[in-house]
Amino acid sequence: MELVGFMAAIIIGFTMGLIGGGGSILTVPVMVYFLNIDPVLATAYSLFIVGLTSLIGSFSYMMKQQLDYKTALVFAIPSFIAVYSTRKFLVPAIPDVVTLGQFELEKGMMLMLFFGVVMILAAFSMIKSGKRPESEEKEVVFNYPLILIEGALVGVITGLVGAGGGFLIIPALVLLARLPMKLAVGTSLIIIAVKSLIGFIGDLSTQSIDWSFVLAFSLFAIFGIFGGSFASKYVQGEKLKRGFGWFVAVMALFIFYKELWN
Repeated sequence: MELVGFMAAIIIGFTMGLIGGGGSILTVPVMVYFLNIDPVLATAYSLFIVGLTSLIGSFSYMMKQQLDYKTALVFAIPSFIAVYSTRKFLVPAIPDVVTLGQFELEKGMMLMLFFGVVMILAAFSMIKSGKRPESEEKEVVFNYPLILIEGALVGVITGLVGAGGGFLIIPALVLLARLPMKLAVGTSLIIIAVKSLIGFIGDLSTQSIDWSFVLAFSLFAIFGIFGGSFASKYVQGEKLKRGFGWFVAVMALFIFYKELWN
């Protein structure tokens, strides 16, 4: 199963390089169900892996000048604060057993169920992405209140489940800052990178990190992201994004099955 987990790391990186995101949504399920890592620790590892691979993936967009630093800064500030606060204070404060009415959920189980809901939202976003019109406006027009709210929301979700949140960031950049899609993807990657790594810093004092494992998994994902970036020149990303969205939806159902019925 360990070999399968590391092979999945290549697929995660490949997907991020090919369609500009999405692969990170699989990192936590792979670690929990294939590598038997505790869900809370898996979200911490995911933040580092997602942050590092997104940072490397953003370099090609930097070289092509498809990255809007001003927009990234405006969106990222509330997101950075939210993700660090979530990992530093909120996640440790969640009790080991959470009572919801007549139901009692273990902390790990609650996080995985919440992760499944996030995956359903991510799948819906990726399936519908091909129908979203690309903005042709070159001037960036900020809707500051909505950008602040969206940035903080993405930060909290990233902190809780360890996913990059590109499925929320890219639509926000297109609709709220009116960025063209390619510029939004590049800008999203740098936001995801810095936000995830800042969130991981919040874990250093509360989690025991197996650096040899994290770095090995990251290397496999980085190998995949280079392959995905190369393949993106020859493959139509939007069709693959919709197909991958359906795959993510199936994975979400698998999480619900494992946590509720298995």
